[in-house]
Amino acid sequence: MHNIEPYANWQHLYNSQTDQRSPFCGRQYSEFEYTQTVYNYFIHPQWDFIDTPNLYCKILMADYDDGYAIIELIGEWNDAIGNDIMFLRREVTDKLQDKGISKYILIAENVLNFHSSDDSYYEDWFDTVNDEDGWLIILNMPTQSQYDFKKAKLNHYIELMELENWRTYKPIDLYRLINGIIEKRLC
Repeated sequence: MHNIEPYANWQHLYNSQTDQRSPFCGRQYSEFEYTQTVYNYFIHPQWDFIDTPNLYCKILMADYDDGYAIIELIGEWNDAIGNDIMFLRREVTDKLQDKGISKYILIAENVLNFHSSDDSYYEDWFDTVNDEDGWLIILNMPTQSQYDFKKAKLNHYIELMELENWRTYKPIDLYRLINGIIEKRLC
């Protein structure tokens, strides 16, 4: 797992550690010191800790003008034991929402497992972004994690999408593609 780095090809467009509105502004990262773990396996030091032991993230893009954020996740998303959705919301998305972000693309291809609890945080998040004409998307969640996500009926609040070649897009183009799909579905 230590070889899985957050996607870095958009760093010339956005960097969360230099963004004054980012919850990770001012963070310092090591390229050589591996201290964070998921299941006792070290992960790359570029991932951001969000106060939960097995789920980490990286804000790949936050566009305050268009009101969207692209966030990559790694680890285990465990609401049953760790209430990870609470930490993701409290430490990342609520802070971005206060700055005008209401559309979220969560890239979850490195989420190894998903364990649900109740849906209250999801329902609240859905209602909050809908009040601002926003939406929530999870992109490329592995099949086994999708199964548990759907079983808990959380896909009523966050839409699951597949787009294998998302890395070939610029952030604004990925956002526009997904926004277009959402708008067509609402018509």
